[in-house]
Amino acid sequence: MAINLQKGQRIELGFTKMTIGLGWDPNEGTGYDFDLDASAIMIERDRKLVSEEYFVFYNNLNSPDGALTHTGDDPNGKSSDGDDDEAIIVDLEKVNPDVEEILFVVTIEDFERRKQNFGQVRNSYIRIVDTITNQEIAKYELDEDFSIETGVEFGRLYKRSGSWRFEASGIGYRADLSFFLEKYYKGQIIK
Repeated sequence: MAINLQKGQRIELGFTKMTIGLGWDPNEGTGYDFDLDASAIMIERDRKLVSEEYFVFYNNLNSPDGALTHTGDDPNGKSSDGDDDEAIIVDLEKVNPDVEEILFVVTIEDFERRKQNFGQVRNSYIRIVDTITNQEIAKYELDEDFSIETGVEFGRLYKRSGSWRFEASGIGYRADLSFFLEKYYKGQIIK
C-alpha cells in the first residue's frame, strides 16, 4: 500500500527504477487552457546544475547520463483522464556520480498573460511508482492554497550516506521555468 506523504516528510527508497508522476486538474472557466510543465533539475554538491543538459523538461527530454526520461509535454492537461499529466522515468543506477539531488518542479506556461496561478489548480500531486512492480510506493498531494504561486517544487530525490531518499517539498514560488534555470545554472543566461 502506498504511503501518503505530508509536506517535508522523507522516505528511503529501496529500489532504483521508478516513474515520478505529476498530476493536476485546472479549474474550469478560467478562459484559457492550463499548460503546466514538469521539469527535473539534476544538481551537484554546490547546489548547481551539473551542466545545462541535466535540466530535463519539454525541450530536453533525456539527461545525458540516461538516468532521466521525460515522457513529453501535455500542453493543456486534458490527455491524462485522471492519470499522471506528465511523468519522468528515473533509473538511479545510471545517475551521474556528481548528481547529489534531483528536484521536481511544475511551472505554469505563460501565466502572466493568462493570469493563472496554482490557486486555480486542484488535485495536484507527485507520486513514485516502482517501474519493476508497477506499484505506487508514495504519493504527496499538494493540499495548500498557492493563490499567487506559479511554480512549485513538488519533491526531490537526494543522496544521503550512499542511498537515495525522497522528500515531499511543496515549496511555491511566483516564478516561471527560467527562474529555476537561473537559480541552479552556473553560466550566464541569455534572454
